[in-house]
Amino acid sequence: MAKILVTGGMGYIGSHTIIELLKNTNYEVVSVDSCINSSESALENIRKVTGKEIRNHKVDLCDKSAVEKVFVSEGQIEGIIHFAALKSVPDSVAQPLHYFQNNILSQINILEVSQKCGVKNFIFSSSCSVYGNVEKLPVDEFNPFGVAESPYAYTKQVGETMLKDFAKVDPNFQIISLRYFNPVGADESGLNGENPINKPTALVPFIVKVASGEYEKLTIFGTDYKTRDGSCIRDYIHVTDLANAHIKALEFLQKGENKTNYDVFNIGSGDGVTVLEAIHAFEEHCGQKLNYEMGERRPGDVEAIYSNSAKAKELLGWTPKLGIKEMMQSAWKWEEQLGK
Repeated sequence: MAKILVTGGMGYIGSHTIIELLKNTNYEVVSVDSCINSSESALENIRKVTGKEIRNHKVDLCDKSAVEKVFVSEGQIEGIIHFAALKSVPDSVAQPLHYFQNNILSQINILEVSQKCGVKNFIFSSSCSVYGNVEKLPVDEFNPFGVAESPYAYTKQVGETMLKDFAKVDPNFQIISLRYFNPVGADESGLNGENPINKPTALVPFIVKVASGEYEKLTIFGTDYKTRDGSCIRDYIHVTDLANAHIKALEFLQKGENKTNYDVFNIGSGDGVTVLEAIHAFEEHCGQKLNYEMGERRPGDVEAIYSNSAKAKELLGWTPKLGIKEMMQSAWKWEEQLGK
């Protein structure tokens, strides 16, 4: 049975991807996660949803010797899905050196050890933030990197550049970078979802925390953008759809369907939704009124971004199946379960 190593497997997207791997494939799945912004309680969530148990190595990927020990103990690894990274835009603005060290050094270590141990397939968790503020929407993969609006975005640009250059010198290493737009929602069971240790900075996790009463109100950062209602526009995608995109990308490499050993794909719904529209969608589909206020723009935010994901549909056979209704309802179902 082929073994897949998921870094950041206890995190939001990582744990949902592990669930989909266990439900829909025959891979053996192993996690590596230091749990600095997640919890090993995800192991129990995964078991409840799938009926299967996995191992998590509680290791900091910035410690190369510890990473090497994981690879030695696990033996032959068929592929790696690399999620492990700090991801908060405002935190990265406040702590740029911390983000540079963690996100970039950890990737260097995982690549060096992967090459040494003969791993062939690598899926990278990238971000639409690499595009910066774009003039033409929807954005496709031909759009060049823009000015990084945050240190977090810059670490993703560096990460992709690193992989592209690495692929040139090691033709046996097969790499795909998936540029996510805005993952939201939770597993349909309500048994696994986003629950950051620190105060959430993303919109939907904060929405459900306000709805549950954990926080008093929600602030909309910026009301004077050149959008239809003045708030930022984002492309929201259900986390389960995103998880399945990783499986499609991994199978694409394993089947040898790729024409190059490095490629990039946008993974988004293709629809632009404003912050205010997202709030109203939650209120409509979950029956909860939200207390929110208008605020100033937040450093690091781009005005509008949404995806042209035609390439993923054509080559990977991937299309999103869940809409804004399922995103909001599943996120709220998970939040309600947490409160029990």
